[in-house]
Amino acid sequence: METVKFEELGLYPQLLRAIKEMGFEEATPIQSQAIPVVMSGVDVIGQAQTGTGKTASFGIPLLMKVDPNNKKTQAIVLSPTRELAIQSAEEIRKLAKYMHGIKVLPIYGGQEISKQIRSLKGGVQLVIGTPGRVMDHLRRRTLRFDNLHTIVLDEADEMLNMGFLEDMETILSQLPEERQTLMFSATMPRPILSLTKKYMKAPKNVTISKEELTVPLIEQYYFETKDKIEGLCRLLDAEIDGKLIIFCRTKKGVDDLSIALSSRGYMAEGLHGDLSQNQRDRVMKKFREGAVDVLIATDVAARGIDVDNITHVINFDIPQDPESYVHRIGRTGRAGNTGVAMTFITPREFRQLKLIERTVKTKIQRRQLPTAANVIERQRDQIISKMQTVLELNAYHDYMPIAESLLDDYSAEEVAAAALKLMQEGIKALEAPQEDILSKDLRNTGGRPGMVRLFINIGRSQKIMVKDIVSTIAIEADIPARDIGLINIYDKFTFVEVPEDVAEKVIGAMNKNFIKGYKVNIEPAKARR
Repeated sequence: METVKFEELGLYPQLLRAIKEMGFEEATPIQSQAIPVVMSGVDVIGQAQTGTGKTASFGIPLLMKVDPNNKKTQAIVLSPTRELAIQSAEEIRKLAKYMHGIKVLPIYGGQEISKQIRSLKGGVQLVIGTPGRVMDHLRRRTLRFDNLHTIVLDEADEMLNMGFLEDMETILSQLPEERQTLMFSATMPRPILSLTKKYMKAPKNVTISKEELTVPLIEQYYFETKDKIEGLCRLLDAEIDGKLIIFCRTKKGVDDLSIALSSRGYMAEGLHGDLSQNQRDRVMKKFREGAVDVLIATDVAARGIDVDNITHVINFDIPQDPESYVHRIGRTGRAGNTGVAMTFITPREFRQLKLIERTVKTKIQRRQLPTAANVIERQRDQIISKMQTVLELNAYHDYMPIAESLLDDYSAEEVAAAALKLMQEGIKALEAPQEDILSKDLRNTGGRPGMVRLFINIGRSQKIMVKDIVSTIAIEADIPARDIGLINIYDKFTFVEVPEDVAEKVIGAMNKNFIKGYKVNIEPAKARR
């Protein structure tokens, strides 16, 4: 299918500016087909899988149609869940960023209705709500349809499955006769078809057909985390060798991740649509020749990539649709080789992951991210491997006189350890060690005999429990859970005792780590007075 740029769709400059800032390079198939039809003013039935960019398919035309000078409700979007209502509202707000005067409000159960009433009284042109909460507002007359010109039924089949058919009918029956009705649904069961016949006028159909999707010879995993960059660095440090491609959804995402990884010392380059052909060629040459190990790309920019020895594909951002997932991970596992595909998700993206699994008919295994102890162990293995290679090459004799002169004052083990430290840490190895200061701090923490008492900057306010502290320290520092001593959790901080011989290891593994999504600062406690 021929790609369509948003600039070709006749949109307001303010909208195009927001779309560009969000980093989207071209319209998805459902967007390129649905937006012009919706903007023509007719009723539309859009049939496409979840996650194909449907929100923008109706959100963009709604913003083209809404009058910012009229503070009354002009359009309503019905969503099956509060999560989808919030997500849709967030995306439409981003699209409306430069369209001053337009208010977007999600309304759903579980939130105080009084807060929503105050917002509605202040004037809201676009309402995104779950059917039950929309009905509540209609009964209270805090939501009125006098000025409404458009209704969107988003994921209509899902609303049917959740028992909202009667509510949908009630809401549709109270709308002005002259209106535009838009329906988006992955499937068209009979009750939904009945709705279209009863409440829509000669609707135009926009259907995006699924292609048959297969993913042979590729191991597939996912990681759930709130800090994707930290998780990605753990993977790169603890287990990934070889060439890999990391996919981001937007150009800005590619740029931000390229900077983040490069500043941490990884050989990474970005590839997206804003690069000139010369810049693209230069990046790809470095990637093919091994000067760059990590290529970060958008879906569009990756289309021309043809490199056979890619061992890993990482979805830093979950793909918008199952087709994109298959195209992305197909970059590895070529020429009869196996490949590994890894996907990062936040908790709210779990539903999209399950949709990909169902559509592709594959199982994506959940995995835990490597621990700090895994990273340290990998670094040790790499040092040993490098040293063994140098020894086997037997090409170190120019350095023998230096080693022999040092052996007059130090043991062979001390000389070797110092050389390894210099190799691993560079100029930092020449700085005076700080461990004496830390050791002194560990001597008087108020812990029981043989134990060090540590202070952690989170507590009951973050809903932290004893099991969270124990499991995280045991896993990250690689120590037995039974060795962890007394734990006292207070409102905003926690004290935990660990054995003296592992205290520095625990501090190193846990500092800047996460417990239940909260970044941890850990340090020796002050002695009890």
